Amino acid sequence: MGAGALCPFCEIALGKCAGRTSNILFQDDELLAFEDRSPSGSKHYLVVPVEHIKNINSLRGDEHALLVERMLKLGESLLRKDAPGAESYKFGFHRPPYNSVSHLHLHCIAMPFKSWWGAVKYKSLGCLGGWITAEEVLRSLSSSTKSS
Repeated sequence: MGAGALCPFCEIALGKCAGRTSNILFQDDELLAFEDRSPSGSKHYLVVPVEHIKNINSLRGDEHALLVERMLKLGESLLRKDAPGAESYKFGFHRPPYNSVSHLHLHCIAMPFKSWWGAVKYKSLGCLGGWITAEEVLRSLSSSTKSS
């Protein structure tokens, strides 16, 4: 980003996208939740930290594990409230280079997908990247703090 340019999620957190963003569902000093502009399920929310964290590769240690846990709990709470009849829920992140915005964001999706593309877009590609569940990220953070 150029000097002075903010990422789109930082702009939303600062309230600079009035009229250009989806409905904000939750905001506090640490987290922000809003509707995805291109939902892949009947409900599709993004939960982002207010602090700019580039992506899941930037996560380290217990502090970030607590952040991801809080992101997941918020996403679960919002979907249980707004989509109680969903067949299931999906929570996770796109791994670089497959993330569309370089600001950590948890996808929270009420299943089923709206189209076949969602089943592809939100799928793990193993060592090639793609999708990783929030639980896998938490396990990875937990094992990295134990081995340090």
